[in-house]
Amino acid sequence: MSTTAELLKGAAELFPDEVVTSAHVRHFELPGGAGRFALITLDNGFDHTKPTTFGPQSLANLNTAIDQVEKEAAEGSIVGVGLTGKPFIFAVGADLKGVELLKRHEDALAIGKGGHDVFRRLSGLAVPTFAYYNGAAMGGGVEVGLHCTYRTVSAALPAFSLPEVFLGLVPGWGGCALLPNLIGADRAVSVIIENSLNQNKQLKGKQVFELGIADAIFEGADFLEQSLIWTASVLRGELEVVRPEIDRGEAWDQAVARGKAIADSKVHGAAPAAYRALEIIAAAKDGDLSAGFDAEDTALADLIMGGELRSGIYAFNLVQKRAKRPAGAPDKSLARPVTKVGVVGAGLMASQLALLFLRRLEVPVVLTDIDQERVDKGVGYVHAEIDKLLGKGRINQDKANRLKGLVSGVLDKAEGFSDADFIIEAVFEEMGVKQQVFAEVEAVAPAHAILATNTSSLSVSEMASKLKHPERVVGFHFFNPVAILPLLEIVRGEQTDDASLATAFGVARKLKKTAVLCKDAPAFVVNRILTRFMGEIQNTIDEGTPVEVAEKAVEPLGLPMSPLVLLELVGPAIGLHVSETLNRAFPERFTVSPNLAAVVKAGKRGFYVYDSGKPELDPEVAALLKQGDTVLTEEQVRTRVMEAVAQEIGLMLEEGVVAEAQDIDLCLITGAGWPFHLGGITPYLDREGYSERVNGKKFLPQGVASVPA
Repeated sequence: MSTTAELLKGAAELFPDEVVTSAHVRHFELPGGAGRFALITLDNGFDHTKPTTFGPQSLANLNTAIDQVEKEAAEGSIVGVGLTGKPFIFAVGADLKGVELLKRHEDALAIGKGGHDVFRRLSGLAVPTFAYYNGAAMGGGVEVGLHCTYRTVSAALPAFSLPEVFLGLVPGWGGCALLPNLIGADRAVSVIIENSLNQNKQLKGKQVFELGIADAIFEGADFLEQSLIWTASVLRGELEVVRPEIDRGEAWDQAVARGKAIADSKVHGAAPAAYRALEIIAAAKDGDLSAGFDAEDTALADLIMGGELRSGIYAFNLVQKRAKRPAGAPDKSLARPVTKVGVVGAGLMASQLALLFLRRLEVPVVLTDIDQERVDKGVGYVHAEIDKLLGKGRINQDKANRLKGLVSGVLDKAEGFSDADFIIEAVFEEMGVKQQVFAEVEAVAPAHAILATNTSSLSVSEMASKLKHPERVVGFHFFNPVAILPLLEIVRGEQTDDASLATAFGVARKLKKTAVLCKDAPAFVVNRILTRFMGEIQNTIDEGTPVEVAEKAVEPLGLPMSPLVLLELVGPAIGLHVSETLNRAFPERFTVSPNLAAVVKAGKRGFYVYDSGKPELDPEVAALLKQGDTVLTEEQVRTRVMEAVAQEIGLMLEEGVVAEAQDIDLCLITGAGWPFHLGGITPYLDREGYSERVNGKKFLPQGVASVPA
């Protein structure tokens, strides 16, 4: 058998670029004569912008620190051991960069085993151990604390989670076995499964305490000092920590069943991590921790060598890194300042845009529309939303007053836009209307002002073609709901110059949006792929496949909603309009469904009614449908749809719509909510063989979103 030190040494050799965390031990006397205490501080030597992680060398450092305190505890020279982090950070878990490099199952197993072997030593010392969650704690950072006897948490702690299932892993250093045995299976399922699959939802310090993960909570300002006073009281026997009895009966099984229902609703069996975590939680019912840790090791190794985790890490890197350095964006220094924003239109989309610009840029924003009633309604919407933020305590009264003072509405574009630096239109999706609006704006706007269009599918170049200065027109396509979806497709028209484009990217950054540069091609990225995807599903329905079979066919992708529910959200009329636009551009691949046209003509808002609480085909829609007699199976529908998507993405990359396949994935994750475990879409198409079958090659090289060769 290899020792822990040998295991970690071998793992460290595979990962030479680790950002290493030190484990410093210092000693002092606890207050009130409680005795000599050893405190281990985890610190990687950087400030809070580079959080502390556990790679193999970092685990080895903690192991060495535990060697020291174990000896001191055994000889009776200390009464307890504490564990804390550097300012604002406790520890944020395993270093994923190292996980990406692993090629063999046994190396993956060593990572799981190494973490367990080090962490579990904390529960085996001859004295009590204390974890002081002073700042952000995630994954292995949470788990190392679970191995301690007691835990305190800072009320100022901003983020605490076990995000592994979100990425395609399981909490593999004790989380699945220890947490349910500490706080009960139901609460553990909420933290490990529900929060993780809910876009990696974070807990705050107060929630950590209320869940029973921490035994005490103290204010952030003197957190460590108060924690040590509390520790002294516990060690002197003045304070007894009482934890509720864990229900190991039916409640445990019900919790696991609830977790399975959550996983089914989110990933539809398409990603294995949640189910593996639930198996371990189910088995932890009898409190056998050693068996639980072994099961975690095996699950961790299996998942590290599987495609979903690699796709999850790939997606995480896209959103965390690539999103911050958009491919093809011009030099930042070319961007011009934006001190006032104009919005043409005062409908719902325009009002949402006005609110976003107002909150993020905090500059004057002026709306215009064709009559006073619409203008007043648009400004009224913005005011009402600011009041909601005030009511929730997200902003104070001063800020609310200031923001309301910055937004206004006028009928006269000359009055509103003569000193605006950035003017965006959000009017009816019709080329003639948009060209006319831009002609009117150009006549009154300053020479340097950017003219942006929120079009979802029309040509930016054509929109700018009749202007004196087409070089300042840029596509600025947001996704609904504007406040929630991060993607912003920035479209370069044929004449758009670098300064206008750089300004657009600068504004996107201030809006905190994920900007992706797109060529001026029909429907850009997301709408083009979704329209091909939905169009192919619609075709199978038109040809004769029952609606429920066509819908269920793509369930294994684990998409946030089914295609026809998405169509309802977008609006059938918009869906039809985009399919008509793309049909004009690419008639051989994009169809216009007569059934969809009939649904729109009948004024229906979607295919479903929700009388029973769940979607059922609207009888009125069913009566409108005219279907052929070709009935496909779910698998046949899925193959046809995914091959169509693989073909479309291949063509988009050939046309240079975006720089690389990575940008397609970034767009689908941030603009359409496609799951992390798919890595967007191209890793899935590669893994399932669609890419090679349709295009003769994979979209991504081996080792990018897959196990290295």
